[in-house]
Formats: sequence, structure tokens, C-alpha cells
Amino acid sequence: QWRFVESGGGLVQPGGSLRLSCAGSGFIADRYAIGWFRQAPGKEREGVACIVSSGQNTYYANSVKDRFTISRDNAKSTVYLQMNSLGPEDTSVYFCAAVQELDGRCAMRALRTDSWGEGTQVTVAS
Repeated sequence: QWRFVESGGGLVQPGGSLRLSCAGSGFIADRYAIGWFRQAPGKEREGVACIVSSGQNTYYANSVKDRFTISRDNAKSTVYLQMNSLGPEDTSVYFCAAVQELDGRCAMRALRTDSWGEGTQVTVAS
């Protein structure tokens, strides 16, 4: 059974930084692209960033480009999301999931809908 555990969220002031971690289990994590998603209250879940299985290619949503950095440590089956210059619009629950990978690129489409974790809450407020 695929399982994802997100951690690292918290309360941060505008302009601050956080580093989220996503630990995967139940599958060979280094064979899959992994993506970060977020969902704010009353809004649909949106894709934030993804990284291919090798770690050599990434994708970022326009809203986080140049502020967020996704990386992975396949030896630890862990994917990270470094978030800088946070603003109130980044307040959400953040989730990770295995996503599609094709021709060396990742796409923000979860491979499975039954493996979402509980997410980690990020709140940006002064």
C-alpha cells in the first residue's frame, strides 16, 4: 500500500521560509516522479511543483516559481519543498503524491487517488 507522510509545516510570518518533507513508503519511491499539491479552505487542490524520478527535471506552478525549490533524496525516499518568501496566499494544507512522468518531464497528475496523506498545514500570517 502506497503511503505518504508530509511534515514540516507550521506558522510563519510573511517573507519567511519553511522546508516541507515528504516520506514515501510501500513502493519503490525512486522510480516515480513526486509532486507537491496544496489545498486552501474552499478551494480545489492545486499542483505546486514536481520532480522526476532521477531528480534531474522539475516543474513549478507560476505562483511559486522562483520562490519554491523541490528536491529529493532517493536514498531516504524523501522529497523536499523549500519555500521562501512566503505570503498569505501560500496558506494551505500541503500534500505530496506520486505523479506522472513522461519523456523526462513530470506532470501534476497524481497516479493514485487512494494514497493521499493527511498533509501538513502551512499558515502564513503576521
